[in-house]
Amino acid sequence: MDNRRNVFFYYRSSAELNAKVESLTSLAENYGFTTVNHAEDANIIVSIGGDGTFLQAVRKTKFRDDCLYVGISTKGSPSVYCDFVLDDTEKIIEAITMEQIEVRKYPVIDVNVDGVSSFKCLNECTIRSGIIKTFVIDVHIDDIHFETFRGDGMIVSTPTGSTAYSKSVNGAVIDPLLPCFQVSELASLNNNRYRTLGSSFVLSGNRRLRLEVSGDGNDYPVIGMDNEALSIRSVNEISITLSSSIIKTVKLKDNSFWEKVKRSFL
Repeated sequence: MDNRRNVFFYYRSSAELNAKVESLTSLAENYGFTTVNHAEDANIIVSIGGDGTFLQAVRKTKFRDDCLYVGISTKGSPSVYCDFVLDDTEKIIEAITMEQIEVRKYPVIDVNVDGVSSFKCLNECTIRSGIIKTFVIDVHIDDIHFETFRGDGMIVSTPTGSTAYSKSVNGAVIDPLLPCFQVSELASLNNNRYRTLGSSFVLSGNRRLRLEVSGDGNDYPVIGMDNEALSIRSVNEISITLSSSIIKTVKLKDNSFWEKVKRSFL
């Protein structure tokens, strides 16, 4: 990290947190880092909060793949995206001075809506009906029609996102070292007319997923991009691929993805 010295802190301002960030800023400067007021001037972006704050930090700074993202938790324990705890400054100092830091690379998905709107997701993209009514989605993998879905919606998650919303609907937990993404159903209706696989499935990073949405009931659908929602009148087609961009984060040598999964769920 010798050449990565410009630090930007991303957090939600509060009287209590401001004081702690001020102390953290002094600590960083004591160890040769320079704090900056604008994310575009930084090559280290530090998120202070929880996993949700980390997702916001990545989105608000435009998914930069030329910098390093660091997650610091205010919850009292590390999480999927936060390797450090704000009150445990000794661990932060130890990681910096003892060179225990490695770089972890997380896959991202690219999402295109009707060939007009495009965005990236680090966790997942979801599409759900905005009214109390199911809607129909024709699912295409590359140029092959795979299934016709009817239900509440679908989740397309990255490997790190596989521990979030996708897991809650019995999706698999996927190693982030695998360049892929996962598709999961939300309350599918299976009968003689509509038939789906009935389980989550994983697509290679070379695949393209295309979701064609029926007009029936397709009024103000909720399209989620991580922990934000896209406001849209209707949608005809969503195309999803694995992005060429990646998110680089700090990884402690004793805190792998699977150690985090074990700590969170077992």
